[in-house]
Amino acid sequence: MKTYFSTKGLFVVSTLVLLTACGNDEPQDTTEAEHTSSPDATSELRVAFNAQPPSLDPYITTAVATRDIARHIYEGLVTFDENYEIQPWLAESYDVSDDGTSYTFTLREDVSFHNGETMTSDDVVASMERWFTTAANAKEEFSDATISAVDEHTVLLELEEPSAVAITTLASPDEIAAITPADLAESASADGISEHIGTGPYKLENWQHDQHIHLSRFEDYENPEQTSTGLASLREAHASDIYFEFVTDPSTRVAGMQSNQYDVANAIPFDNVEQLEQDANVVNHADQNGFNALIFNKEQGVFSDQAIRQAANTALNMEAIQQAAFTNEEYYKISHDFMTEDRADWYTEVGSEYYNQNDSELAQQLLEESAYNGEEVVILTSRDYDDHYSAAVVIQQELEAIGMNVTLDLYDWPTVLERRADPTAHDAFVTGFQTPASPTQYVFLESSAGWPGWTNSEEIDQHVDNIRTAVDQDEAMRYYEDLQEEIWTYLPLIRFGDKTTITTVRENVDGYDFQQGLILWNTHVTE
Repeated sequence: MKTYFSTKGLFVVSTLVLLTACGNDEPQDTTEAEHTSSPDATSELRVAFNAQPPSLDPYITTAVATRDIARHIYEGLVTFDENYEIQPWLAESYDVSDDGTSYTFTLREDVSFHNGETMTSDDVVASMERWFTTAANAKEEFSDATISAVDEHTVLLELEEPSAVAITTLASPDEIAAITPADLAESASADGISEHIGTGPYKLENWQHDQHIHLSRFEDYENPEQTSTGLASLREAHASDIYFEFVTDPSTRVAGMQSNQYDVANAIPFDNVEQLEQDANVVNHADQNGFNALIFNKEQGVFSDQAIRQAANTALNMEAIQQAAFTNEEYYKISHDFMTEDRADWYTEVGSEYYNQNDSELAQQLLEESAYNGEEVVILTSRDYDDHYSAAVVIQQELEAIGMNVTLDLYDWPTVLERRADPTAHDAFVTGFQTPASPTQYVFLESSAGWPGWTNSEEIDQHVDNIRTAVDQDEAMRYYEDLQEEIWTYLPLIRFGDKTTITTVRENVDGYDFQQGLILWNTHVTE
C-alpha cells in the first residue's frame, strides 16, 4: 500500500500520477506566502464576467461559468497543483492498495461547512454517491465504485478493477467532486442541490439573476497544514466580498475596466488587447485555455451521418477559424492533438493528416456522395463568448461554400446550454474545453455520458477503457494513439486548435492567478 500526503517537496510517484504529470518543478510551500502589498480586509472585488452560469451545482453542468465561480465555494478531497500533480485537500492523506482497487482517504478534522457544521465521513460518502451518479465524468469512471465510512474521519473508495485515471478524475476542476453536507446531497433533485453550502474560502450570499452573484469571505475557513501551487495554493480570502457581475457585452467589459468600474474582467476581446495595453491603469493576462470545437449532434439530423461529418471536416480552414476568433497568432495555435504539446506524456502526431485539410473540392465531392439533400443545418452559438461566435461565422461561410444550407441560431449562453441538450433543436454547437490530466476525462467521448453531441462509438469506448486500465504510461500512450485515430475518423467533434483567454485586472489588483479558470481567493485590491 502506498500513502500520499501533501508535503513540501514530496511528489506522488506511481503509475496513477505519472499519467497526470506535465512538469518537473517541485511544488512550493506557500503556507507563508507573501504578497506585494497588504490586502485591505474590507475590500470588494468586482468581476465583469461574460456569462451567467446555468447553475452553481458543479455536478449537473460542465459550464465554464459554473466551474469558475463554484470553485470558490466548493472543494474536493484532492486537487491539482500547477504541474497537475495530485495534492490532498479536504483529505489529509490517502492510501492506495497494492492492487490499485482501494483508496482510503483520511479526512482533515478541522473542516467547517458554511453553515457551521463540521465535515465528517458521512458528508463525503453522501456527496460522492451523488457525484458518481450525476456528474458526466464520474458516471463512467465510477459507475461500479462503492464508497463507505470506515470511521468519522476515514472513507474507503473501492473500484471493481484498477484505474489509471480514477484519482485524476477526482481532482478535476470540471464538475468538481465537491463535498456538501450529507442532507443536501441526499435531498438533491435532478435540478441540483437546494442550497449552496460548501467548505471553500467564500460562501454564497445571493444570486440576483441576470445581475450578479455575490460571494462573501468565509471567516471560519482553514487551509490544510501544507499547501502547494495552482489549485492547491494557499487560499486566503483577501477580498471581503466578490461580485461576479454578468456583463455579456464585451465592449462594456472593456469600458468598465478603463473607467475603474470593475477590478477584473474575463474574456476580453482580442481586438481590444492592444487598446488596453496602452492604458497604464490595467494589466492584461494571457492564459492557456484549452481549445474550441464544433460539436456535432450525432443523435439525429444531418450530422448523425458520419460521411457528412467527414465532408465538413475536410472543408474547414482552421487558420481562418482561429484567426477570426483570436485575431493574432500570439493567442492561438494550429494543433490537431487533443492533449496539448506541453503534456509531453500524451502528445502524438497520430491524426494530423485529418486535421486542417481545407480542401473544398474534396469536401464537395464527399458531400455529393453522402446522403445530404439540402437540409437546413442549425449551429447554436452565443456572443457571450465572442471567440465562439466568430468561429461559427467562418464555419457557416465555409460549409455554405461546399453546398450546405447553414443557419446560425444565436442566444445568450444559458439558453445555448439549455438548447444544446435537446437533439431536436440543433445540428451542432461551438464550445470550449480545458485540456485535462488524462484524455479519458473528455466528456464528449463517452457513449453513456448523455452529454450533448451524443457520441455512440464502441471503438472509442474501448480505447478509453484500455487507457484507464493500462499498467503504465507507455501502454496508455499506445491506446491513446488508437483513440486519437478513431476520434478523427468518427468525428464526435472538430477541434480548431489551442487557444488562450485574456483576463484584464486593474493595476492595483494583486494575487490574481489562473489554472483552468480564474483563481480569485488570493486576489485583492491594494491601497
